[in-house]
This record gives sequence, C-alpha cells and structure tokens, in this order.
Amino acid sequence: MARPPRFDTDQILDAAVRLAASAGPAGVTMSAVAQAIGAPSGSMYHRFPGRTALLAEVWLRTVGRFQKGYLAALGSDPDPRAAARAAARHVVSWSRAHAQEASLLLYGAAEFGRADWADEHGQRADLGNQRVFGSLRTLTEALGAADPRDHDRVVLALIDLPLSVVRRHLRAEEPLPPYAEDLTEECAAALLPAARP
Repeated sequence: MARPPRFDTDQILDAAVRLAASAGPAGVTMSAVAQAIGAPSGSMYHRFPGRTALLAEVWLRTVGRFQKGYLAALGSDPDPRAAARAAARHVVSWSRAHAQEASLLLYGAAEFGRADWADEHGQRADLGNQRVFGSLRTLTEALGAADPRDHDRVVLALIDLPLSVVRRHLRAEEPLPPYAEDLTEECAAALLPAARP
C-alpha cells in the first residue's frame, strides 16, 4: 500500500505564497518551495509538472479566493450603491486579513508567467475575470448607467481606487491604517455614476 503524501497541495501553495510575498514571483521555484516545507525537490514534480504550473496554481488559488469574496460583496445588497460600497470595502478588508496573498496579487498574472500557462490555467483565469467584470457591468446597469464612461467610473471606483490604497501600504511594508476601509468606501461612493432619473 502506498504511503499517503506527507505534504498536501495546499501546504505547497501556502509556502509558495509566503515566498512570493517576501521575494516576488522570482522567488517561487520548485526547490525553494520544497526547502520551505522540508520536502525533497523531486517530490514537487509529483504535484506539479514544472515551475510554470506551480506559478499558475498559486496565482489561481489566490485570485480565486479573493474573487469569491468580492463577488459575494457585489451581490450582498439589492441596493446597487450599497453593494458597490461593500465591494470597495472588501478589497481593503480582504487585503488586511490576507496581507501575503494581497502582496502576491499586486504583481499581476503576467509576472506569474501567464503567457506560458497551459490552456486549462488560462481558461480558469479568464473565467474568473469574466465573472468579475460581468458583475460590474450588471452593477453599472442597476445604477441606471450603461455607457462606457459610466462602466469605467465603476471599475475605477471598485477596483482601481481600492487597489491603490492597498498597494501604497503593502509596498511600503506597513499595515493598512484602521480607517482604510471607511476612506475607500467613501471615495468609491463619490466616484460612482450619478443616479439617472
């Protein structure tokens, strides 16, 4: 009977997150992750065919966890303005609670080798992004606004602005201030398209 694996996939990916947060995507190598969890380097290849697959999986798991909460926030209230405020807050509160994962996401998929990912990984990434931007389009329409400028205002308010708040503090390796969620919510609400008659 085969022995059960000593390290599961989540333990491997957790170590990869820590390495990415401290050394960037370049620090996530098969041997570095193996060393971080105390596993033989060769054992990594039983889970991932190579570094590209490892990078893809650590990115996809992290962004998937973020997007799950973000989509829940976007659907949290029938009032689109309240839902928008919740989504803006979520970016900051999730980043506060998951600082290493948030640091990883600041790099972007391209720096995790997106151009070389297998089709299956690329399709998973595209599907997640389509869900987010589809929900933002639905929110824009629920606000009574539908032109491209309005959609861009919603993206600015609910993605770009909250990320800029998070990025400034995480890149400086300092904690998010206690008022960051409130400030982000207030600024995002001010950017939303005005209600249409």
